[in-house]
Amino acid sequence: MSAILHRCALITGASSGIGAEFACQLAPDCGRLVLVARRAGRLEKMAAALAADHPGLEVSTFAADLIDSGDRNRLVAWLAKERLIPDLLVNNAGMGDYGEVATADWPKLEAMIRLNVESLTWLTHAVLPAMIQAGGGAVLNVSSLASLLPIPDFAVYAATKAYVTSFSEALRLEVAEHGIQVTALCPGPVHTEFGDVARREDGAGGPLNEAFYVDCARVVSDGLAGLRRNQARVFPGWKIAGAAVLLSLLPMVAIRGLMGRRPRR
Repeated sequence: MSAILHRCALITGASSGIGAEFACQLAPDCGRLVLVARRAGRLEKMAAALAADHPGLEVSTFAADLIDSGDRNRLVAWLAKERLIPDLLVNNAGMGDYGEVATADWPKLEAMIRLNVESLTWLTHAVLPAMIQAGGGAVLNVSSLASLLPIPDFAVYAATKAYVTSFSEALRLEVAEHGIQVTALCPGPVHTEFGDVARREDGAGGPLNEAFYVDCARVVSDGLAGLRRNQARVFPGWKIAGAAVLLSLLPMVAIRGLMGRRPRR
């Protein structure tokens, strides 16, 4: 194992996709990983593989649906019981929904808002006091390039990620004096299970240019490198980074025009 950068890293949404990749890339640099997701079987399989590949690494798992406030409370109680104090929190759990707001299934929209916004904020609030008391730590919030845009057919998702990016920026200023770093990771499209969950039964889903997809491993490695450089925002991949720069230069009236011409179904 290389030099330990994090005593205890907690990753949400760790059973697949970006969350699982975070676990793999953080494993050499951590004393302990805490993997949180809904699917206990996947978590246990991952934990066994990571422990086998990284002697000396301790891996703990906790199956929880972070949309459920009871599960969130159980998670924090379990952390206290096990005396696990994360010095790195990776808020990765999230979901999306493709399609118009008017035809959306409200329970799905509600679940998305609670997971992307409420649970991320709640868990950050829960672990920050211990980080402050310890004199340092880090929070990496997985946001999205969509946080910079009002996207028709992806309106609520983009709005939740706008919250994540804004929250990360403000929190970063609040906790800097305590030696705590906060970074928002803002990827574009990535091939994970996210798209399958976001797609509706009628097949609705805005067309995405394959050229803008970034490999999951690159997203995570860029995110961790940005965290270690104490960057406020990370846009992984040169195309996504370039798009972010362009969007920062455009007035909202131009962005409205672009989004109005965006191909839809």
